[in-house]
Amino acid sequence: MIFDSPLGPLTAVANDAGLQAVYMRAHKRLPALETFGAEVTASSSPVLAATAEQLGEYFSGDRREFSLPLAPVGSDFQHRVWAALREIPYGELRSYGDLAAQLGDRSMAQAVGSANGRNPISIIVPCHRVVGADGSLVGYAGGLERKEFLLELENPARFHTEALF
Repeated sequence: MIFDSPLGPLTAVANDAGLQAVYMRAHKRLPALETFGAEVTASSSPVLAATAEQLGEYFSGDRREFSLPLAPVGSDFQHRVWAALREIPYGELRSYGDLAAQLGDRSMAQAVGSANGRNPISIIVPCHRVVGADGSLVGYAGGLERKEFLLELENPARFHTEALF
């Protein structure tokens, strides 16, 4: 299912187990089209209908957490990283090293970055909340301008500070 968003068109993919993917048109790692299966609409999939509704609420500032059944395809390690991403609170940031330490080994920061970059469920599994060790915006499969948009949506004060003089 494709629907409009402030980031441009988003493609959502689901199966009977839950939401498998949310992709932006500019995504760096789009899956092969044949992996999407048959075209499904919001009217025929409660998961896709809920995805569209909850993303709309998120973009309007009315939702901070998603409550959708997720069914991404990935390795055990990727699933562990994606679960850690879901623990990052709305409006907060973590570094790749922070996530690696949370998973038990700070030296795994590059592996965490790789798994983060292969997150198939953009926005809902908030890989945009991960930044470089120095706080810089790095590595977003949908493009850094979209990452900045999402971070500003969640915490406008980070980007807009009042001048003192």
